[in-house]
Amino acid sequence: MESIDAFIDRLPKVELHLHLVGSASVPTVLELARRHPEVAGVPSSAADLAAFYEFRDFPHFAEVYGAVSALVREPADVADLVLGAARDLAGQNVRYAELTVTPYTFTASGMPVADLTEALDLAARAARRDHGIRIAYIFDIAGELGAPAAHATLEHALSRPPEALTGFGLAGIEQARPAYGEVFRSVFAAAVAAGLHSVPHAGEMSGPETITEALDGLRAERIGHGISCVGDPGLVARLRESQIPLEVCPTSNVCTRQVPGLAAHPLPRLLADGLFVTLNSDDPPMFGTTLTEEYRRAATVLGLGAAQLAELAANGVRASFLDSGAKQALLAEITAVAADGAGASGGGGRPGADHHRVELPRAFRGVTPHDLNPAPYGYGLAW
Repeated sequence: MESIDAFIDRLPKVELHLHLVGSASVPTVLELARRHPEVAGVPSSAADLAAFYEFRDFPHFAEVYGAVSALVREPADVADLVLGAARDLAGQNVRYAELTVTPYTFTASGMPVADLTEALDLAARAARRDHGIRIAYIFDIAGELGAPAAHATLEHALSRPPEALTGFGLAGIEQARPAYGEVFRSVFAAAVAAGLHSVPHAGEMSGPETITEALDGLRAERIGHGISCVGDPGLVARLRESQIPLEVCPTSNVCTRQVPGLAAHPLPRLLADGLFVTLNSDDPPMFGTTLTEEYRRAATVLGLGAAQLAELAANGVRASFLDSGAKQALLAEITAVAADGAGASGGGGRPGADHHRVELPRAFRGVTPHDLNPAPYGYGLAW
């Protein structure tokens, strides 16, 4: 019988929730620190960097992320990050990735818009040529930076977009958003009118109302994270009916203290509620994970079997912004791997689960969502 690890390695995957700066490997971050000694704040050794990546809460994570972002000073740095991400993803049998870039953090520090766009274009072409992976880009706004970041990001997206730009997002401290609500609604409306997909983060560190605003105010087609939806049964019903995909990143939520531990993650509850879930890595080197490792942890900690993991991989393809031909080819590959690995050891489940639905492991069957984890998940923490 094939091991679940071998099955996961063979499974074709896509990555929908991966931040450019957060994808930087430890050697890459250390190289950037050596390359730009004028930038202070990031440790210069691997051991110290590991300690630097121990996050107290989400605002502390945002502070650390900003320090690493400040090391990206030149277009060549951006290209190196994209190609590093492509190399790492290709080694995990990832075929396509939608890479989130926060351009304002670079252009506000002096990087010319045209040079940034050129670096992204050249890197996406090189990623496909050298690593066989297709890269698309999502431009996002760090919400706490407000109107200047929102308007600059929209202007960049509309006037000098990279060729592979496909989406428009919103991240950062969710509690800061209400002060800029009308601004965000306006720029998202313009981005959607221009043909970009709306993919904001919501419900990562705040309550269900942030998800509702993303759906109603930002016209979200996918939700980044979305785990706080479990606090609102009406919202859960809406998400189940609409099948709006959730980009779930379990280890990220643990590392930023949004859930108390991986075993307490609401992923099984989301699946039990019939929601459309995809599995992603977010900022993998910062969180000590990879996309492959997220699949392994879903199997070993949350009890998902081969059929459920294959359906999560298929959900990622369905939720992506790939063209239909590429989607069908990838889905056919996943189906073939799932059929070949139907007996892989590791968890419960059955092949051929319903579209968008992942059958729960045997241990969760017959258990209500409330029974799975009645405790709050940390989004009410005071910073």
